[in-house]
Amino acid sequence: MRARAGITLALASACIAGPIWAQMDRSPIPLPRPGTTAPLARVAAVTAEASPTAYFASPLPKPRPKLRSQNGQAAQLSYGKKGSVCGVSDIRGRTISAIRGKAGCGISEPVEITEVAGVRLSTPAIVDCTTAKTLRSWVENGAKPTIGRLGGGLAELKVAASYACRPRNNQSGAKISEHGKGHAIDISALTLRNGKSLSVLTGWDQRVDGKLLRKLHGTACGPFGTVLGPESDRYHRDHFHFDTARYRAGSYCR
Repeated sequence: MRARAGITLALASACIAGPIWAQMDRSPIPLPRPGTTAPLARVAAVTAEASPTAYFASPLPKPRPKLRSQNGQAAQLSYGKKGSVCGVSDIRGRTISAIRGKAGCGISEPVEITEVAGVRLSTPAIVDCTTAKTLRSWVENGAKPTIGRLGGGLAELKVAASYACRPRNNQSGAKISEHGKGHAIDISALTLRNGKSLSVLTGWDQRVDGKLLRKLHGTACGPFGTVLGPESDRYHRDHFHFDTARYRAGSYCR
């Protein structure tokens, strides 16, 4: 009888104390090993003060405010990458030292570019950033859409000239060419991904290639201040001359 009474008393005490799982929950958290931090202790402190959902109540990051330009439109940001220049990620090349030339030649902040908008240049071109950005704009918005998927698309621009301290058309006594200021680039051909070349010299008078080349010439008029081609004069029979000189009357295109 005494043993049975003892068992009854123990069960009654357990009921008063609560269910066994509740007692297990109140068991002490193991102390951290010496020399380590005590994340469990910190968790225990938080648990004692916060609700069970406290861990999931961290604030969401606030969205960054939209940048606005002076005209109220959303501003476009260009993030550079390693190997890019002029603050535009898809103008690839390197910044070089200032070029000090004679008779008005030179570039204060020149760059040597090797690729624009995913289209490589046959040889590095030395220009200023205004000209580099204008070339990139023409390739992206003029040349690539004009060629489209023909031959797999545009792969390369064959550069005939970039910076050179010389008079216009290499004629003695003429004004300094825009090439001597880093404002110009000459393109003699465009190469497609399948290897086909659209040569200004041999393709201008052809039925199919000539139509494309004339359209390419036209798309450059506007982005560039001066656009010259085979029909402008005998000095440009084999290339397009593009420069960023600006005139009051607008772009000069021939």
